[in-house]
Amino acid sequence: MKRVMFVCKKNSRRSQMAEGFARTFSKGTISVTSSGIETGEVDPLTVLVMSEVGIDISNQTSKPLSDFNPEDYDAVISLCGCGVNLPEAWVSRGVFQDWQLEDPEGQPIETFRRVRDELKERVESLVLQLWNALEV
Repeated sequence: MKRVMFVCKKNSRRSQMAEGFARTFSKGTISVTSSGIETGEVDPLTVLVMSEVGIDISNQTSKPLSDFNPEDYDAVISLCGCGVNLPEAWVSRGVFQDWQLEDPEGQPIETFRRVRDELKERVESLVLQLWNALEV
């Protein structure tokens, strides 16, 4: 089973959305975790906009990246351009991508929805990429 880590600044919005999409799209075939360079609370607007597309992330929590071992992951996806701030062991995984998506913190709900929709497309592609890697 492939293992993916989504990393963001606070693990409050973008990485939580990505985790929810990846769990849903992979249907249990990929192990999914999200974390933050720092931690915060999962933003209630994030939970709301994900529920609008039928994905419940209300039980997800913000977790610090320091609680995890990079060797346990095949793919690391940075969602905030924070890849430059990650320790080398995280950046050197088999798959590393830095998506640099806008942080919707403090923005209107429309911004949350736009970021959610961008993440949906990217996570769908990532899951397909990881599935194809499983078949090799």
